[in-house]
Amino acid sequence: MAKRQLTMTVQATGVRETLAAFRGLPKEASAEIRSTSEDLARLLAASAQRSGRQEGHQAALVAATVKPARDRVPVVQAGGSKRLGSRRAPAWKLLFGSEFGSDDYPQFPRAHLGNVGIWFFPVVEQEAGPILVQWRQAADRIVRAFTKGSE
Repeated sequence: MAKRQLTMTVQATGVRETLAAFRGLPKEASAEIRSTSEDLARLLAASAQRSGRQEGHQAALVAATVKPARDRVPVVQAGGSKRLGSRRAPAWKLLFGSEFGSDDYPQFPRAHLGNVGIWFFPVVEQEAGPILVQWRQAADRIVRAFTKGSE
Protein backbone atom coordinates (compact mmCIF):
# COMPACT_ATOMS: atom_id res chain seq x y z
CA MET A 1 0.00 0.00 0.00
CA ALA A 2 1.29 3.46 -0.86
CA LYS A 3 2.18 5.90 1.88
CA ARG A 4 -0.78 8.18 2.38
CA GLN A 5 0.65 10.85 4.57
CA LEU A 6 3.18 13.56 4.01
CA THR A 7 6.30 13.82 6.12
CA MET A 8 8.41 16.88 5.46
CA THR A 9 12.17 16.67 5.79
CA VAL A 10 14.22 19.80 6.43
CA GLN A 11 17.92 19.76 5.59
CA ALA A 12 20.21 20.80 8.43
CA THR A 13 23.93 20.57 8.90
CA GLY A 14 25.35 18.51 11.73
CA VAL A 15 22.26 16.44 12.45
CA ARG A 16 23.71 13.16 11.13
CA GLU A 17 26.86 13.63 13.17
CA THR A 18 24.84 14.38 16.29
CA LEU A 19 22.68 11.30 15.79
CA ALA A 20 25.83 9.22 15.22
CA ALA A 21 27.10 10.36 18.63
CA PHE A 22 23.90 8.98 20.19
CA ARG A 23 24.70 5.47 18.94
CA GLY A 24 27.46 5.19 21.51
CA LEU A 25 25.27 6.33 24.38
CA PRO A 26 22.86 4.29 26.52
CA LYS A 27 19.31 3.71 25.26
CA GLU A 28 18.05 6.21 27.83
CA ALA A 29 19.82 8.99 25.90
CA SER A 30 18.00 8.02 22.69
CA ALA A 31 14.72 7.88 24.58
CA GLU A 32 15.35 11.36 25.95
CA ILE A 33 16.18 12.86 22.52
CA ARG A 34 13.06 11.19 21.08
CA SER A 35 10.93 12.70 23.83
CA THR A 36 12.47 16.15 23.30
CA SER A 37 12.04 15.86 19.53
CA GLU A 38 8.41 14.91 19.93
CA ASP A 39 7.82 17.95 22.18
CA LEU A 40 9.39 20.23 19.56
CA ALA A 41 7.42 18.55 16.77
CA ARG A 42 4.24 19.11 18.79
CA LEU A 43 4.95 22.87 18.75
CA LEU A 44 5.57 22.75 14.99
CA ALA A 45 2.39 20.72 14.41
CA ALA A 46 0.34 23.24 16.41
CA SER A 47 1.66 26.08 14.24
CA ALA A 48 0.83 24.17 11.05
CA GLN A 49 -2.65 23.38 12.36
CA ARG A 50 -3.30 27.07 13.14
CA SER A 51 -2.12 28.04 9.67
CA GLY A 52 -4.36 25.45 8.02
CA ARG A 53 -7.42 26.51 10.03
CA GLN A 54 -6.90 30.10 8.86
CA GLU A 55 -6.51 29.13 5.20
CA GLY A 56 -9.97 27.87 4.37
CA HIS A 57 -12.38 24.96 4.66
CA GLN A 58 -10.37 22.22 2.91
CA ALA A 59 -7.11 23.21 4.58
CA ALA A 60 -8.87 23.35 7.95
CA LEU A 61 -10.08 19.79 7.47
CA VAL A 62 -6.61 18.56 6.59
CA ALA A 63 -5.02 20.62 9.37
CA ALA A 64 -6.80 18.39 11.87
CA THR A 65 -4.61 15.50 10.65
CA VAL A 66 -1.29 17.27 11.32
CA LYS A 67 0.50 15.52 14.14
CA PRO A 68 3.97 14.99 15.55
CA ALA A 69 5.71 11.67 15.08
CA ARG A 70 8.11 10.12 17.57
CA ASP A 71 11.63 10.10 16.15
CA ARG A 72 15.12 11.26 17.10
CA VAL A 73 14.55 14.51 15.19
CA PRO A 74 11.36 16.62 15.13
CA VAL A 75 8.95 15.11 12.58
CA VAL A 76 5.53 16.42 11.57
CA GLN A 77 3.09 14.43 9.43
CA ALA A 78 -0.09 15.46 7.63
CA GLY A 79 -2.73 13.54 5.72
CA GLY A 80 -3.42 9.87 6.22
CA SER A 81 -6.52 7.79 5.58
CA LYS A 82 -8.88 9.56 8.01
CA ARG A 83 -12.14 10.42 6.23
CA LEU A 84 -12.91 14.14 6.10
CA GLY A 85 -15.69 16.45 4.99
CA SER A 86 -19.23 15.80 3.85
CA ARG A 87 -18.11 13.41 1.13
CA ARG A 88 -15.83 11.51 3.51
CA ALA A 89 -12.75 11.83 1.28
CA PRO A 90 -9.50 10.47 2.71
CA ALA A 91 -7.25 13.23 4.05
CA TRP A 92 -4.46 12.37 1.63
CA LYS A 93 -6.76 13.21 -1.29
CA LEU A 94 -7.35 16.72 0.08
CA LEU A 95 -3.81 17.37 1.29
CA PHE A 96 -2.11 18.48 -1.91
CA GLY A 97 -5.04 20.53 -3.23
CA SER A 98 -5.30 22.40 0.05
CA GLU A 99 -1.53 22.94 0.14
CA PHE A 100 -0.77 23.79 -3.50
CA GLY A 101 -4.15 24.84 -4.90
CA SER A 102 -5.91 23.43 -7.95
CA ASP A 103 -6.95 24.64 -11.39
CA ASP A 104 -9.43 21.77 -11.83
CA TYR A 105 -11.29 21.38 -8.54
CA PRO A 106 -13.45 24.26 -7.24
CA GLN A 107 -13.32 23.13 -3.61
CA PHE A 108 -9.72 24.40 -3.48
CA PRO A 109 -10.02 28.20 -3.49
CA ARG A 110 -6.63 29.00 -5.01
CA ALA A 111 -5.18 28.34 -8.42
CA HIS A 112 -2.38 25.80 -8.60
CA LEU A 113 0.83 27.50 -7.51
CA GLY A 114 3.34 24.90 -8.68
CA ASN A 115 5.63 23.89 -5.84
CA VAL A 116 4.81 26.91 -3.66
CA GLY A 117 2.93 25.77 -0.58
CA ILE A 118 0.12 27.68 1.07
CA TRP A 119 -0.12 26.60 4.71
CA PHE A 120 1.90 23.49 5.64
CA PHE A 121 5.28 23.82 3.92
CA PRO A 122 5.73 27.56 4.56
CA VAL A 123 5.11 27.18 8.29
CA VAL A 124 7.46 24.21 8.63
CA GLU A 125 10.18 25.98 6.64
CA GLN A 126 9.74 29.22 8.61
CA GLU A 127 9.90 27.55 12.01
CA ALA A 128 12.50 24.89 11.17
CA GLY A 129 15.42 27.16 12.11
CA PRO A 130 14.33 27.96 15.67
CA ILE A 131 13.16 24.37 16.23
CA LEU A 132 16.54 23.01 15.09
CA VAL A 133 18.38 25.43 17.38
CA GLN A 134 16.35 24.13 20.33
CA TRP A 135 16.91 20.53 19.21
CA ARG A 136 20.68 21.01 18.97
CA GLN A 137 20.78 22.58 22.42
CA ALA A 138 18.81 19.67 23.86
CA ALA A 139 21.00 17.12 22.05
CA ASP A 140 24.18 18.77 23.36
CA ARG A 141 22.74 18.80 26.88
CA ILE A 142 21.79 15.10 26.66
CA VAL A 143 25.18 14.07 25.24
CA ARG A 144 26.96 16.00 28.01
CA ALA A 145 24.77 14.44 30.69
CA PHE A 146 25.39 10.89 29.47
CA THR A 147 29.13 11.30 28.84
CA LYS A 148 29.91 13.19 32.06
CA GLY A 149 31.07 10.09 33.93
CA SER A 150 33.08 8.62 31.04
CA GLU A 151 35.50 11.53 30.60
